[in-house]
Amino acid sequence: MNITELLADLQSQHDGTAVRAGELRNQIAHLTAALAETEARLADLATTRKVIVELAPAHDDPEPPETNSVYQAIVNAFNQHPDQEFRARELHELLGMPTDEASVNVTRARLGRLTRQGFLTQPGRGRYQKRT
Repeated sequence: MNITELLADLQSQHDGTAVRAGELRNQIAHLTAALAETEARLADLATTRKVIVELAPAHDDPEPPETNSVYQAIVNAFNQHPDQEFRARELHELLGMPTDEASVNVTRARLGRLTRQGFLTQPGRGRYQKRT
């Protein structure tokens, strides 16, 4: 191989390598932009989570097991008497639960939750019945 051929071969390799370098620069630019967008999204998600945690009520924890058994007793009572309407105090009497106002109010809240979940209906103010 003479010098002219060697220089032509080197020029050809140089040109090919320059094209490859340009392609890699374009890929780097694309990946850099994609990385910036992804990092911005991560920051937005972290901020959103922080705001929700700060605004969420502290008592948003799952019900303790003893509360779940109270829900089960309430559901069982409605299953045993599907056509009957109950007031919270009547339900307490039926289940042998305390009838003090604070306890009955907790049950009213539970009945409201069961109504929102679609298990019960509220045919009248303060009255609850199993949804049929």
